[in-house]
Amino acid sequence: MIHQYKNNGYNIVLDVCSGAVHVVDDLLYDVIACYEENNQNARETTLTSLTDKLTQYSHEDLQEALEEVETLRSRGELFAEDEYESFVMDFKRRKTVVKALCLHIAHDCNLGCRYCFAEEGEYHGDRSLMSVEVGKQALDFLIANSGNRRNLEVDFFGGEPTMNFEVVKELVRYGRQLERQYDKKFRFTLTTNGILLNDEMMEFANREMANVVLSIDGRKSVNDYMRPAKNGKSSYDIIVPKFQRFAELRNQTNYYVRGTYTHYNTDFSEDVLHLADLGFQQISVEPVVAGPEEPYAIQESDLPKLMEEYDKLAREMIKRNKNGNGFRFFHFMIDLSQGPCVAKRLSGCGSGTEYLAVTPWGDLYPCHQFVGQEEFKLGNVYDGIQAEAVRDEFKLCNVYAKEKCRNCFARFYCSGGCAANAYHFHGNILDAYDIGCELQKKRIECAIMIEAALADQEEKEKKEA
Repeated sequence: MIHQYKNNGYNIVLDVCSGAVHVVDDLLYDVIACYEENNQNARETTLTSLTDKLTQYSHEDLQEALEEVETLRSRGELFAEDEYESFVMDFKRRKTVVKALCLHIAHDCNLGCRYCFAEEGEYHGDRSLMSVEVGKQALDFLIANSGNRRNLEVDFFGGEPTMNFEVVKELVRYGRQLERQYDKKFRFTLTTNGILLNDEMMEFANREMANVVLSIDGRKSVNDYMRPAKNGKSSYDIIVPKFQRFAELRNQTNYYVRGTYTHYNTDFSEDVLHLADLGFQQISVEPVVAGPEEPYAIQESDLPKLMEEYDKLAREMIKRNKNGNGFRFFHFMIDLSQGPCVAKRLSGCGSGTEYLAVTPWGDLYPCHQFVGQEEFKLGNVYDGIQAEAVRDEFKLCNVYAKEKCRNCFARFYCSGGCAANAYHFHGNILDAYDIGCELQKKRIECAIMIEAALADQEEKEKKEA
């Protein structure tokens, strides 16, 4: 299977199953498109068909291009066979190894974000803070269910985790003890809205947290409309200086500012660039996921504008990279050097199996977006997984189990998308959130184009040197 598209002056051909990317001229681009229709035919028949269809090219040029296509195909870099489907056949029989927990340190928040799926941190339940006892039991559960896996991940999440930061610190200390005792290694991360962030917290995070996620939506007007402080003050004015200091203290690495765009700011590239102009070099701004009844929800009619915005952002990133003031955009980060990594590409984030969310009282859910939905409660950190049928349902959640994904060119890069989004829109984790799919495919196309442009830029610089 191949995927062809044109973007920013580049003719790009992605060979889906090998992961090979080819930037080609118009001749080869057209020949590949026609070849796919005739690749079961004999060579002479294919050449005749090409000559009949592509009359703008000479017979000799078509013959030479056909030879190049066949060479790439013989090397497994074009029209490669799908060899990955067989890997998912025994997923249900695999032993469940948990590698990551999302600890809901606080089901409470000091912001009133309009789009919050967690209902201002409450998650369909009571406001609550995780105790040290529950947190320690969660880490014990992770150790006990991690098998031979040495590297484990724990994200301190909320609500707003800085509202319970003493427990965060105590759990990190406990985790470091467990590392020595069990020969494990914890990678701790923190997600915060920044309202309570102070120098002590930053110092602790810089010493102990492998990554921090700093929540901000972009321009002041955009951020303050969707992320208002509960006292009516501007959250933007409070958090921007703190986040700028935090990013510098972390040497502009191992963090990212994370925003959400909505129907109200479909010109979201301006928010990304605003964050870059504030000095942030690691940026993620993602589409809101909300039902169509919400006034801020992304609508299908927004898609053409959003596609233009991704193209605009990609072009600006290339320009800034050339000028020496580049930045990284999370959704344009793509590894083209190794091709699809089988296990990760097929099953995605591992929600419900390898990755679990823990409530303040110790209940286990497939991920933070399922918390509070009793039908997805898996068990608790004291008794372990009890709803094995639910867990097994997530074990089988992969790109080949989803009809919308099986033949999609993006399947090895999005891994079938978010199970929670699929469920909340269609009532089935094996479905897919359609608007999200369209945006994801566009992001992948832009990411590949950026890589092509940077490679082209590097080649030109070498020739000029």
